[in-house]
Amino acid sequence: MNTKGNYYWLLLIIPLIFVAWFFINKNEHKPLRTLPYFGQKNVVKNGDTTYHVVKPFCFTNQYNEKVTEETMKGKIYVTDFFFTTCQSICPIMSSELERVYKQFSHQEDILILSHTVSPEEDSVSVLKEYASMHGVKDRRWLFVTGDKKHLYDMARTSYLLNAEEGNGDADDFIHTQNFALVDKEKHLRGFYDGTDSLDVSRLITDINLLLEEYVYKEKHP
Repeated sequence: MNTKGNYYWLLLIIPLIFVAWFFINKNEHKPLRTLPYFGQKNVVKNGDTTYHVVKPFCFTNQYNEKVTEETMKGKIYVTDFFFTTCQSICPIMSSELERVYKQFSHQEDILILSHTVSPEEDSVSVLKEYASMHGVKDRRWLFVTGDKKHLYDMARTSYLLNAEEGNGDADDFIHTQNFALVDKEKHLRGFYDGTDSLDVSRLITDINLLLEEYVYKEKHP
């Protein structure tokens, strides 16, 4: 038996095992793919890339509580724009959001934020009744109202859900079926057709991918 030869083989194999172990653990829980970033991208002087972020806001929810960007801090959330008396796309959108709401019922860091586009009609009490109609009993799905100009500006310039020009005046009206997915850093990570069940299934898949992305980042800062 060539003891010296076996010793040399061990010296060769041990580093290879270590390298293999390193790469296996490095890729543990790594998402199969990462979601893109939407909106304007900027490269700052040190070479870092910054992405479009959702602006500060202040609205009132169905519980007559103030909702701001701080409410959404550290949360992944889906956002949309609707009105309670809509008889066309909004009922479908709300039913699809019910799926999302139920799918992540035990996930405290995932919220839904639905904005009315008719704040004159959709008062706090109306929004609370509408929320109850969709089985909402907690604060994981918030329905908000507020100043029309502020609501419409958020839809257009923050969430990029409407490309039409307007200033939120009496003649302005937004009617979009699209949902936006926002990450914990207020970046836009996806857009989805809220009237298409297959696209909402894609949204659910993307939320899970985003969750995996955060798990991986925590383990590999």
